Amino acid sequence: QVQLVESGGGLVQAGGSLRLSCAASGRTLSRYALGWFRQAPGKEREFVAGISRSAGLTSYADSVKGRFTISRDNAKKTVYLQMNSLKPEDTAVYYCAAESSDWPRRSTYEYDYWGQGTQVTVSS
Repeated sequence: QVQLVESGGGLVQAGGSLRLSCAASGRTLSRYALGWFRQAPGKEREFVAGISRSAGLTSYADSVKGRFTISRDNAKKTVYLQMNSLKPEDTAVYYCAAESSDWPRRSTYEYDYWGQGTQVTVSS
């Protein structure tokens, strides 16, 4: 079992930056590939970014590629999402998730553990 807690969300103007963190407790974080997802009101939860167990492989949704960066620190049991050049359409609740595989997948069904989410609001 692993418990995940996100932080770092907030209100930011378009063009600004935020850094989300997701702290894990329980099992060793290095056992899991990790992902960030987001869900806007009235929309399905969607994949944003993922990172492999060893951090050697990352994956991004086309909508955030070049603006967002995912990273992890297994010693600190934390995964990060650096978000730059934010747009109003990035407004959503952001969730981190963990799955027991070597590399991150894009389907929510693959993930075993989820955090409670953190709200990101980008004003125009």
